This record gives sequence, C-alpha cells and structure tokens, in this order.
Amino acid sequence: MSKERLYLFDTTLRDGAQTQGVDFSVEDKRLVAKLLDRLGLDYVEGGYPGANPTDTDFFSTDPELKHATFTAFGMTKRAGRSADNDPGLAALFESKASAICLVAKAWDFHVDVALGITNEENLETITDSVRAIVARDREALIDCEHFFDGYKANPDYAKACVKAALDEGARWAVLCDTNGGTLPHEVERIVTELTKLFPGDRLGIHAHNDTENAVANTLAAVRAGVRQIQGTLNGLGERCGNANMVSLIPTLLLKSDYADKFEIGIDEAGLKDLTHVSRTLDELLNRAPNRYAPYVGESAFASKAGIHVSAIMKDPTTYEHVPPETVGNKRHMLVSDQSGRANIIAQFEAIGIDLDAKDPRVGRLLDEVKEREYLGYSYDGAEASFEMLAKRMLGLVPEYFTVNSFRVLVERRHNALGELVTMSEATTKVVVDGEQFISVGEGNGPINALDEALRKDLGKYQSYIGDIRLVDFKVRILTGGTEAVTRVLIESADSEGNRWFTVGVSPNIVDASFQALSDSMTYKLLRDGAPAPLSEQNRPTLKKP
Repeated sequence: MSKERLYLFDTTLRDGAQTQGVDFSVEDKRLVAKLLDRLGLDYVEGGYPGANPTDTDFFSTDPELKHATFTAFGMTKRAGRSADNDPGLAALFESKASAICLVAKAWDFHVDVALGITNEENLETITDSVRAIVARDREALIDCEHFFDGYKANPDYAKACVKAALDEGARWAVLCDTNGGTLPHEVERIVTELTKLFPGDRLGIHAHNDTENAVANTLAAVRAGVRQIQGTLNGLGERCGNANMVSLIPTLLLKSDYADKFEIGIDEAGLKDLTHVSRTLDELLNRAPNRYAPYVGESAFASKAGIHVSAIMKDPTTYEHVPPETVGNKRHMLVSDQSGRANIIAQFEAIGIDLDAKDPRVGRLLDEVKEREYLGYSYDGAEASFEMLAKRMLGLVPEYFTVNSFRVLVERRHNALGELVTMSEATTKVVVDGEQFISVGEGNGPINALDEALRKDLGKYQSYIGDIRLVDFKVRILTGGTEAVTRVLIESADSEGNRWFTVGVSPNIVDASFQALSDSMTYKLLRDGAPAPLSEQNRPTLKKP
C-alpha cells in the first residue's frame, strides 16, 4: 500500500519569534531558514512582511530554498476595503514568498469583539483575500484562528470559514487551537466530523501548548484526517509555545502507527541531524538546551539506576523506546551514589577505557563516588568532572599546571564618571613546567574575575584553552547557616561547539568555583591531546592495580 503524504509547515521564524526573549535578526532568519530547508521541511514561514523592518527586509530577497516553500504570513483584507487596495496584502504581494498564509477569525465571538464586523463581512474578507492570492499565482493558506473554540461555540460558522477558504482555491485551511485549551479527544472528534465535509488533504493543524497537549493534539488531528502539520523548532511560541516539531518528526518516522501509514519530506539522514538542528537554534538564541527534551535532550537517553544500566548494556531496548543514534543523540550512563558497577563500566567505555568489571579499581572508584556525593558532589550532571576523577585514579591525567595560589578582591568604588560600581579582581600564580605565570583578571563578579585570570596565561597550553568560554554557572547551597557548604556546577564550551560540565564543592563559593574551573581546563587539555609536562612525558599510559 502506498503511504499518504504529510506536509510539515514550520513557523519558528514567525510564531516562534513571539516567544518572550526571542528576537531574530535578518541573518538569523536566513540561517534558520536554510537549516529547516536542509532538514526537509515542506514550508518555512519566515515572518510578516510589512509588519516590521526585519521581516520586510527578509522577504525582499529570495532565500533560495531547495526543498521548502518560502511562506509569508499576514492578515485577510480589512472589511469595507478591496483586496487590491489593502496595504497589508500589498506588502505580502510585493514579497518574494511563494506562498501566503493569512490568519482569519473562525470564532464568531472574536468576529464581533475583536473585529467589530458581521459574520458575513468576515467571510467576505476570507473569500476576497484568497481570491487575490490565487490570482497572483501564489499558494494560498488560511489559518482559521480560534477554530476549535469557535467550533464548540458555533460549529456551523466555523465550518463556513473553512468552506469559504477552500471554495476560493486555498491549498490549505489550517485548524488552529489558538488558546491552547482544547484536549486531544476533542480535537479528534471535531476533526473527524470536519473531514466528513472537507478532504483531509486540504486541512492542517496548528496547536498551542497551554495544556501541554500540543504534540498530542497534533497527532490526534492526523489520526482524524488532517494532512498538514504546523509547529516550531523546540516548541517556541507565545505563552507556552507551539507543537514541538522536534518531537513530532521522530514520532512520525519511528512510531509504526504513523510510519507505516504516512511519509514526510524528512529521510533517515535528516532525522540523524535533528539533535544538531535543535541545539543550533538554542545556540543562536543564546539559550541553554533543554536537557530533558524528548528525543534530543542530553538526558533523553540518560540512565542513573544501576539495574537500568546493567539491562541497557545487555540490550538497549530494555529501557530505550528508540535508538538514540537515529535522532543524532547519544546514550549517557550517569554515575551517582545510586550507581552500580555497570554504571562505572559503561562510563569507562564511553570515555574509551577498556577495564574488566572485576578490576578492583572499579570498586574503589564506586566507593569514592559515593563518598564524594555524601560530601555534596554530584556527578550525574558533571560528566567531565567524573571523567577527570576516574582517569586520575587510573593515572591517566597529567598535572598540566599547578595553581600555587589565587586571590580574589571585591571593591565597591566610584568610577571615572562618578558612578558607584562594584568590581572584582583576581590574581593567580600558576606553574607550568617549572615556570611561574602571574595573571590578573577583572570581572563583574569574583568568579568571572577568577575565570579571566586563570585563563589569561597558561604558558605552552594557552593555545588549547584560548577558546574556552563560561556558558552557565549554577550554585546550590547544601547546608544552611553562614558556614554553608556550596556546590558549584559550571558549563563550559569551546569554538567547536563542544560543551561539558564540571563540579566543585566547598564551604567557600570561590574555592568551589575554582575547583570546577580547574577541572574544566584540565578536561579540555586532556581531550584535545595537549602534551604532558616535561616531567611526566615518560609516565605509563595505564597504571596496573
């Protein structure tokens, strides 16, 4: 049997741009559009030309997409004005978009309250606008805003809005759960009723995530008959966001209920690029990726309990619903005080160490981890620090540098402009191959200053650490009172896009931060193959027990 085609419509650059804290530049939009096109999306909705200078500029040139249809967003014409004389439509017609998606009210309550026109006038704005788009040889789409709420209030009028669009030649009438309050069973019932009147291959679904059901609602609509799916990368969007395209794509390709019946424009190679695409968008927006995101999150295939790890090592399907490699992700076996030998062995395999499970060093390392976690360390979120701990116990980490001392000062003073400011200054004394380097760093806080000083001059290793940057810094107070023990978790990154986490624990927050910073630099030197100090170049590669 031939499979039915599902069309994927991405609105990251339009609806996703309404996310609080998200602001795409023109260059950002071009980069994301190319990313979506290469992934295999069918439509890329780039924004609203005429609404702001960024979108107008973006639509002034053809992005030369190879697969996706370049789509502009806008509104139907104003009531009482012809489509040819509507400035909003004019901006859309002047754009380089191949398709135009217009939003139209499908809830009579909104027609009255928001637009202040009659139901008949609203239908006229839909028909005239679609007719004008088709006359200019552009593909027409209508987003039926508030469709599901409108259907529940007045089903006949909601149907009339869909009919008005399709009768005039709209390729798609998209059913929008704009308020995000409709539940999956409601979506499936309503769409099933609607597909008795209209062909499913002319209907789409646009679900918002206000009840955490956007993906479920989208899949329910597909089961009921719609054949276009709208969503955003990483679920971006106003309020709680939109249906997450990053969750929908692998579900459609890897779950038999959908994979056996439907095909999409994304192939196996594109699916393997999904994690990269998701994290690239986060990097572009300067947001930390969601570690717990389905399919692509760093913790999506992470196991902590020893019994789980032991089972996964025998057969991954015991605790994994899909292989992580299919979506470009990887498996993580976390180490904590809940770990068993299987966790340790799995971690060794992950970092390229072949060690027998009966080796006494495995037990010693497990005991060391449990003792350290009792003191406040946490290695299930700091894999780089665990790797340093394990390799030090095996004699595999050279002492690249030694910090003889460091000092951090915090001063509140008036600057040259007479403004009261607080500045921090750190001094470090680092020894590399017998030579001491004294560095001073300034920052907007003591840890920033210490980071600057520590990375300023590391002698022959400076070229290895020059591109390290501090991405995230988390502090947790483990015990109360002024003598509280503090845990610091640091996320570092380099110019190659690698990210790693290190941890430090101390009653002094600066000392805890120093531990994590030092581990981060050592990890980078070891991973990138920095040569051992002269005094250690003849050391064995693996100490025997």
